[in-house]
Amino acid sequence: MDLAKLRGLGLPFWLAGGYATPERVREAIAAGAAGVQVGTAFAFCAESGLRPDYRQALLQQAIDGRVKVFTDPLASPTGFPFKVARLPGTMSEAEEYDARPRICDLGFLREAYRQEDGTVGFRCPAEPVNVYVSKGGDFEATTGRKCICNALIATAGHPQVRAGKYVERGIVTSGDDLAGVTRFLRPGAADYTAADVIDTLLS
Repeated sequence: MDLAKLRGLGLPFWLAGGYATPERVREAIAAGAAGVQVGTAFAFCAESGLRPDYRQALLQQAIDGRVKVFTDPLASPTGFPFKVARLPGTMSEAEEYDARPRICDLGFLREAYRQEDGTVGFRCPAEPVNVYVSKGGDFEATTGRKCICNALIATAGHPQVRAGKYVERGIVTSGDDLAGVTRFLRPGAADYTAADVIDTLLS
């Protein structure tokens, strides 16, 4: 990024991606940024809307030094890769994906297409393969696609339940800095607050 050209626009801008340290905040301000955007640090604080058991399990993994974040190019039906925290019992695991009924009923990320009669229809590569293909979608686009809508709603603690049995699994998206959230923990603590993040970044 050409920060000089960005500053030349005369508009406020923020920097993001690995800026959740006091040093990077100072660096951003010195570069002319109005501030920084911080995601992962706040996603795992006590006030977060992230499902508590997911959040606590990943915090413990971070404390133990064994947390893993990987880029999943197929996590979203949009085609955009997502960074995903590896956590048993979530859609980060292949066996959970394989066991899930292939359903797309929220449809927040559906794509529009023109139907034979000229009207607009909607399809999603994460819906049942035969349904997607019947709408003119490419079979190859369905391979490995996850229903990110249902998964993220489950991650926020509101999973859908199928036939009173199957409970939707979540998927925890995260930045690469998940291992670094331990810097917001006070000595001996296993949790931290949004205020702890702000105090650390402004220290």
